[in-house]
Amino acid sequence: MKILMVLTSHDQLGNTGHKTGFWLEEFAAPYYVFKDAGAEIVLASPKGGQPPLDPKSDAPESQTEATHRFRADAAATAALASTLKLADAVKGQYDAVFYPGGHGPLWDLAEDTDSIRLIERTYAAGKPVGAVCHAPAVLRHTKRSDGQPLVQGKSVTGFTNSEEAAVGLTDVVPFLVEDMLKANGGHYAKKADWQPYAITDGNLITGQNPASSVDAAKAVLALLRAEG
Repeated sequence: MKILMVLTSHDQLGNTGHKTGFWLEEFAAPYYVFKDAGAEIVLASPKGGQPPLDPKSDAPESQTEATHRFRADAAATAALASTLKLADAVKGQYDAVFYPGGHGPLWDLAEDTDSIRLIERTYAAGKPVGAVCHAPAVLRHTKRSDGQPLVQGKSVTGFTNSEEAAVGLTDVVPFLVEDMLKANGGHYAKKADWQPYAITDGNLITGQNPASSVDAAKAVLALLRAEG
């Protein structure tokens, strides 16, 4: 099985002067869930090359078994440093697509036409589309074949308004993931802040927060195995 993981290329946290990017745990944990299952993993980002890492996700308190494993994995760090440009990556064929979060996707991947087409194509083909934490932002403009929002009528989750408030960025982000999913007709559900929670509805998998990254990745694998 071949899985495309799509990361952000955006590194500016609005007008704050602070840096953002992807969240390390939300990349590392799914990466090893897929790798340990024998998947071929392709990494891509809008600009290609090394995606920007949210510095807060590199802080000691944000480290997990998966992030430590990644830091010690020369092949994985080299692969991350040389992601394909998304415009080139979308020309390939994949069994599933997965989006790690971090605040970066709110600015670039949510609006990226290559990403939108990739998700729409993958979803229409009945293949798993997964996104965790802020990454459900990538579903903002995606449509089904009937022209309706892809998430309309679907059970979904993503970073909660209260979690965004807790990190003090409600007024910095371009939109709130929870509000967007609801506005697009999604049946939004959540658990308590920072608790693991992932939802599968058809071939769409969404996870609430960083703690949900393993569950979301395992849900993608479960769908792939069911298809196989």
